[in-house]
Amino acid sequence: MGILAMILAGGKGERLHPLTLHRAKPAVPFGGIYRIIDFTLSNCINSGIRKIAVLTQYKSLSLDKHLRLGWNFFSGELSEFIISVPPQQRVGDKWYQGTADAIYQNIYMIEKDAPDHLLILAGDHIYKMDYSEMFSFHKEQNADATVAAIEVPIRQASNFGIIGIDHEYRITGFEEKPKHPKPIPGRPDMAFASMGIYLFNTKKIVDLLHSDALQDTSHDFGKNIIPEMMRTSRVFAFNFIDKNRKAAKYWRDVGTLDAYWEANMDLVNVDPLLNLYDHAWPIRTYQAQNPPAKFVFAQEKKGGRLGTALDSIVAHGCIISGGRVQNSVLSPNVRVNSYAEVHDAILMENVDIGRHCRIRRAIIDKDVVIPPGTEIGYDLDVDRKRFHVTPSGIVVIGKGTCLEEYEGIVPVDDPS
Repeated sequence: MGILAMILAGGKGERLHPLTLHRAKPAVPFGGIYRIIDFTLSNCINSGIRKIAVLTQYKSLSLDKHLRLGWNFFSGELSEFIISVPPQQRVGDKWYQGTADAIYQNIYMIEKDAPDHLLILAGDHIYKMDYSEMFSFHKEQNADATVAAIEVPIRQASNFGIIGIDHEYRITGFEEKPKHPKPIPGRPDMAFASMGIYLFNTKKIVDLLHSDALQDTSHDFGKNIIPEMMRTSRVFAFNFIDKNRKAAKYWRDVGTLDAYWEANMDLVNVDPLLNLYDHAWPIRTYQAQNPPAKFVFAQEKKGGRLGTALDSIVAHGCIISGGRVQNSVLSPNVRVNSYAEVHDAILMENVDIGRHCRIRRAIIDKDVVIPPGTEIGYDLDVDRKRFHVTPSGIVVIGKGTCLEEYEGIVPVDDPS
């Protein structure tokens, strides 16, 4: 296809703090074993795109490590690659100033690889899409630029960048979070929201990026580049075709802690909105050499220990050692000890839940040890004094937090 994909993966994700305190948003774990960026990368591979540049910036160490361990399978002999590209300041002394500026600062790489088309993607969205279908539409329309769009109810459209189109799907306008969004022609109850996915003819976009760099703009594709191209070029909207194969199209920007928790909790439903078990569209990731998950202690006597997990995702390396897990997502190497109860929670790698703990509606990041007898999620007034609590009441504990430093957490003396 002659496509170079450039994935914007330098976002701070400030609304996801403390999960993004030590990592960029695309590197945040999701669904037990994945990172958020794995969905965009898997879309590329499943679409036949094997030239990928991941543009990093903010706290990229975790993301760089993940790419090196899990995505280092491309063949240089076949001109395939996936590379992590930090800001190099080749064209100035500033960090990336906007989405378009991030691409412009890497224009040397684009010109050196000389692809016919440039695909710009976001590394922090969760969805399944075959970009080759968008490419086919782009060619059929003889377009200079194509923007992927998803249908959203008109009442929700003010939360998105809204694309105006004519009956041929040619873009006639673009507004960021408009008060009065334009509906899709013939469908007054729906609007077209930009997905932040752009396909360009390389020569056209390179010329425009050079021009934009000389002007005092936001250097943003949605705010500057697309509106400018509309005046001089053929710019079309591509109606998102979902490879998730569900009744409703799935595209999520898990940009808040509540949205992140809800998207993870969807995965443990009997029929989740996001299908991770579709062998026709695999989601790839890095998986360490861990042993299988293990469930132990099944005492028959009343009040005995029972290691069990119900309606949950339990990753490899986990040990449910006499505790009970329900409606939860457990990343690798989590341990839930005897008599502990975990409900509606996300436990990331290496979390250890002590005996007699009670955890509910919580997100606990990596490498956290919960002392025996701790309660989290049952008294939010107490939790707010120790941890971050979201507007909907989700308790969030940051990576590596030492809970024994907090007052009110007293280990239980239980010799059993």
